[in-house]
Amino acid sequence: MNGNGHNIKIFCGNANPTLAKAIADELGVELGKSEVGRFSDGEISVHITETVRGRDVFLVQPTQPPVNEHLMELLIMIDAFKRASAGRVTAVIPYYGYARQDRKAKARDPITAKLVADIITSAGADRVLTMDLHAAQIQGYFDIPVDHLLGIPILVKHFIDRKIEDIVVVSPDMGSVTRARNFAQYLDAPIAIIDKRRPKANVSEVMNVIGDVKAKNIILIDDMIDTAGTIVQAAAALKQFGAYDVYAACTHPILSGPAIERIENSAIKELIVTDTVKLTEDKIIDKIKVLSVAPLFAEAIKSIHDNNSVSRLFV
Repeated sequence: MNGNGHNIKIFCGNANPTLAKAIADELGVELGKSEVGRFSDGEISVHITETVRGRDVFLVQPTQPPVNEHLMELLIMIDAFKRASAGRVTAVIPYYGYARQDRKAKARDPITAKLVADIITSAGADRVLTMDLHAAQIQGYFDIPVDHLLGIPILVKHFIDRKIEDIVVVSPDMGSVTRARNFAQYLDAPIAIIDKRRPKANVSEVMNVIGDVKAKNIILIDDMIDTAGTIVQAAAALKQFGAYDVYAACTHPILSGPAIERIENSAIKELIVTDTVKLTEDKIIDKIKVLSVAPLFAEAIKSIHDNNSVSRLFV
């Protein structure tokens, strides 16, 4: 793919430079030059070392752990580009953190998804390009255009290529039913649902399986896996209900805390993820296969830069 190397600029912070480089390579442009470091007291220091005046700047920076560090890098770099007279700044956020608190679930809860959207807008971003938000309505929290890509087609292709038979797509909770249904449509497969109760944050208890999973191969699908408690308990429950092989798939592999150990010792045969979040070496295990979102993001960036429709990439 050939981008317009004169006007388009791809930059990144420290969150996922590998993905940013892959996107730039897909577009046929060089990754922009910048220095993102720290002052001795820990404050973030940013210096853009090439001109961006009048250019179409795309800043690739998922807010993956450490979330606060990478979010601040994103904000400060946006500010730097605006003050350097960039023509347009698009925040490319493959993984949008702080999205789990997207509503007031109980009294005195914050709505961090809206707060972060406001901060990104105030920093000077002209638009946002992201993938698989925790809740689709978060698009409406921004007062600037948002292009929301879907990781499902990338994940589905892997399973189509594997030619697995007797598949049932399973939602690990009620909140992911729509995602599971969309995934199942690609595979022309039925769905099932894990009915669970969550007594407190990051602790889940599987209660029941709604649907027929006996003697079936299972694909558990979610937008993100954090501590992996939900997905591992779901896999165990499905095995108890007579399922054969249990596969899992998600777009954002946060995999914090005991996640890797849980997955390694679980009934999950294979976990398919994307590279919206860069996995550290200690998180790379045989059970996990990583698929790249770089071609899709490159297509979206080219469409935005050329003022063409991005909606064709949403399906």
